[in-house]
Amino acid sequence: MGRVVALMDDLFFQMKLAETAKQLGVEVKVAANGEALMGLMASEPKLVIVDLNARSQPIAAIESLRQARKDIRVVGFLSHVQRDLAAQAQAAGCDEVLPRSSFTQNLAAILSAAKD
Repeated sequence: MGRVVALMDDLFFQMKLAETAKQLGVEVKVAANGEALMGLMASEPKLVIVDLNARSQPIAAIESLRQARKDIRVVGFLSHVQRDLAAQAQAAGCDEVLPRSSFTQNLAAILSAAKD
């Protein structure tokens, strides 16, 4: 079973993520802030998903994550018009930054890549 951790505070997206992961047999744990995200890293996830519009300083969380783990894939998503935020996320260590619509359309594929 693949393991994914996510930083997001949007309940709608948490439910969408959980439902898609369940269908694929991927275990997902969600953190509401960077500190909680770092706590979930002990489960050795294969993928980290970050809602770049989360209210809990997602860029700082990515920077902390990268200091601890350089080998993990980090996918961020945001509103398609937020080019500055996308650039900040990539500079902080996001491997991939997707518009929210593209992230939603490709969620199954993104989660499937985290399977064993």
